[in-house]
Amino acid sequence: MDGILIVLNLFNCVAVVALELGMASEHLDNDEFIEKFHIPSSLLEQDTEVQCLPSKPEHPVLVFINSRSGGQLGGELLVTYRSILNEKQVIDLGEEAPDSVLRKVFINIERLKARGDESASEFEMNLKLIVAGGDGTAGWLLGVVSDLRLSQPPPIATVPLGTGNNLPFAFGWGKKNPGTDRISVLSFMDQVRKAKEMKIDSWHILMRMKAKQACDPVAPLELPHSLHAFHRVSSTDDLNVEGSDTFRGGLWNYFSMGMDAQVSYAFHTERKLNPEKFKNQLVNQSTYAKLGCSQGWFLPSHFSGAASISQLCNVKIMKKHTTGCWQDLEIPNSVRSIVCLNLPSFSGGLNPWGTPSSYKRRDRDLTAPYVDDGLLEIVGFRNAWHGLVLLAPNGHGTRLAQAQRIRFEFRKGSAQETYMRVDGEPWKQPLPENDETVVIEISHLGQVKMLATLDCRAKSSLDPSSPMAHDVDEKDSDEEDKEVGEEWRKFGAADTFRIPDEVDLSHLS
Repeated sequence: MDGILIVLNLFNCVAVVALELGMASEHLDNDEFIEKFHIPSSLLEQDTEVQCLPSKPEHPVLVFINSRSGGQLGGELLVTYRSILNEKQVIDLGEEAPDSVLRKVFINIERLKARGDESASEFEMNLKLIVAGGDGTAGWLLGVVSDLRLSQPPPIATVPLGTGNNLPFAFGWGKKNPGTDRISVLSFMDQVRKAKEMKIDSWHILMRMKAKQACDPVAPLELPHSLHAFHRVSSTDDLNVEGSDTFRGGLWNYFSMGMDAQVSYAFHTERKLNPEKFKNQLVNQSTYAKLGCSQGWFLPSHFSGAASISQLCNVKIMKKHTTGCWQDLEIPNSVRSIVCLNLPSFSGGLNPWGTPSSYKRRDRDLTAPYVDDGLLEIVGFRNAWHGLVLLAPNGHGTRLAQAQRIRFEFRKGSAQETYMRVDGEPWKQPLPENDETVVIEISHLGQVKMLATLDCRAKSSLDPSSPMAHDVDEKDSDEEDKEVGEEWRKFGAADTFRIPDEVDLSHLS
């Protein structure tokens, strides 16, 4: 009887909480609340002579939505936001690029400020951006904001509509598709209103290869948005080298190369060919896992035939305290995938770096993974079984180094091509056929502003309340010094290494 009463009380508590949440959400659906986010049309139109701000919103937002992300959810989200806000402040990225929108808004703001409108300065200080899409879409907007070099760049909140959703997850916005109904959208807007600002490092990525003869534009490379943000550099650019094509762009989450990027490329290629099969986030993640198995990512390194990173290229790094001095980075022959991390979220929310214990920080000069310390965390993986250690408490990959610059030099060798990924967007990279060199170099560029929930995973080196600012995690795993045991190569070998139940691998048995 006591057990029944406990269950009933628990049920009543849950019902009360659900009712209170519902009432709180309903309370948001009123003109007074919505008006705080509204941007007047005069600020969103080109070549308008705006005399003054007709209204002064407390929390103005520009909303950018990739309507093709998340299956049908992107389109549904677009409709809902436009039903709540001014339609012109909700932009479909399939129809208009973010740089043209931001230019219009900030040109109008500058005109108002020049006329002495104090409200325009306040509007500029309060403006926030919301971007709904995958990590590639979010990176595109971050690149545009960085390119525009605004005096008051607005902070950005990310809505998880992709497959990995590492950026939203790192800053507390979750990794599952959000609700697209009116109440869900209003609740998200309320979270944005209350969110804190965080600065994160941004990184410059340069790619240089031998120019193809009589071919313009260059090669049929499907480069990610982050590299298209800057395009191929011009002949007058300081980075230009005669006889070579040089691309440059930005990254904010990670750069990876090797087997993991190959699986990602296979997934994106399949999605382009059969978009109708990729309209559900859970199905997408299941398909991703299946491709990983079918391409050998779950096979031991010596069976799969994939080239190791050390066979593909030479890697050099520049540490923070040795500015101007390149050092060779020694990479074990077994490593088939290398990841350069800016945020503590990779492959759907995993943290490959972890938090090194105090003696590792002392003996190996390692630090916790802060998002604003000017350092990339460089991690290696042998195969997907090695990656499964990330599901265990204190698990991490093979920590190779932390650096403020990293350089990959590819020469004619063991492969004709390799696969790369920047912030979730993969591509197939041809490697040298003759004596030329392909170079990828990543270096610290500056910082951008993100919006984050109060309990987000990303941590700042400037925040004294961060638990990673102190000696914690003394039980840091030593997995990086061990080979993966045979027992870890079995599905369900232990709860901590079990493939999620929703991922169906039966077709591979």
